[in-house]
Amino acid sequence: MTEKVFYQDSYQKTHTSEIVEVLEGGVLLASTIFYPLGGGQPGDRGSLTINGRDHTVVDTRYADDRHNIVHFLEADDLSSIRVGDAVDMRLDWERRHRLMRMHTSMHLVCSLISAQATGGAVGESESRLDFDLQGEVVDKEQLTADLNALVARALPVSIGAITDAELDQNPELVRTMSVQPPRGHGSVRTVTIEDTDYQPCGGTHVRNTAEIGELIVTRLKNKGRQNKRVSIALVEP
Repeated sequence: MTEKVFYQDSYQKTHTSEIVEVLEGGVLLASTIFYPLGGGQPGDRGSLTINGRDHTVVDTRYADDRHNIVHFLEADDLSSIRVGDAVDMRLDWERRHRLMRMHTSMHLVCSLISAQATGGAVGESESRLDFDLQGEVVDKEQLTADLNALVARALPVSIGAITDAELDQNPELVRTMSVQPPRGHGSVRTVTIEDTDYQPCGGTHVRNTAEIGELIVTRLKNKGRQNKRVSIALVEP
């Protein structure tokens, strides 16, 4: 199973590991700082240096077993890579940090809209959340002001965990219907924004809301009779 270094430290930009398996189009590593596609957050990009040669990582995804992580490489010919080869990896940090800022921003949106989220996606320049509003009214300008007030409060963001049983007893903690936290490992990772939001989440986040910077609600769009799509963006990407 790939060791998920990004869970231990989402700010680590470089790391050394080794090849566990060479696949068609990609490699498995013993450990990684690259976050795989999941929970609405895109997979990381960056580079791997193997035997003195740089390889561009174009995407990162879970393998079919949901335990190992595949790093997809731009190169077609991976014949020179062998199991056991040392790997120096470097994250595309600017992209990752934007995604971290955006993901934490989406949790802030959830704290301000009480309705159930029905879907969402983290983007580099714009992110979205869909809500089943059930009559709740959302004002674009007010939501923008409220989001920036939370950012300005410089609220600490912390990572924790609850047991599968605790989550089963508190199903309301899962805010997005389309993104269910992984179960079956005994515990579920949680993200807490101090005095603001608490929910299961496997994504990467900033340490403090002040790191996000100014936000803007770019649009509100109807997605069916009651569903409303809320799109947000970073003013300074």
